[in-house]
Amino acid sequence: MDDITLRQMQSLSTPATTGPTQPPQRTRIGEAPGEGPAPDFGEVLRERIAGDDRKLPAGAKPAVVGPSLSQPDLPPLKLSAHAQTRIQSRHIPFGPDEQARLQSGVARAEAKGARESLLLLDGAALLVSVKNRTVITAVDAASLKDNVFTNIDSAVIC
Repeated sequence: MDDITLRQMQSLSTPATTGPTQPPQRTRIGEAPGEGPAPDFGEVLRERIAGDDRKLPAGAKPAVVGPSLSQPDLPPLKLSAHAQTRIQSRHIPFGPDEQARLQSGVARAEAKGARESLLLLDGAALLVSVKNRTVITAVDAASLKDNVFTNIDSAVIC
């Protein structure tokens, strides 16, 4: 730093300009600058929430998040003999509505990469092998106290 003075160092940190500067223009992806301003985030969000897909590219479909309860194409769940015994002996309601909710919960766990999941359904807890789509065991609300569930990697509230 022999030859550089403090004034010269300060001039190096100041950018040189050749004229008036303009702020960069915002554009949409795939739009050339000057074709129009980018939409406000709030505007885009409101359109997506309202289901307005007019601004999607041709042939594109709006994203769907998570499995739908009304999907009839979900694979059926199996009940192990042990689970069937527990459901009957503990009087756990397991009608079509509960089966549909349980099936949806297993699909959500599967979408997250779960292998063994504890599904909580109306006060009952069901241990499910997500990979095999099999209910392993079931515990009613009265028997839940002081239980420890091991070897699970997720829990789903149905």
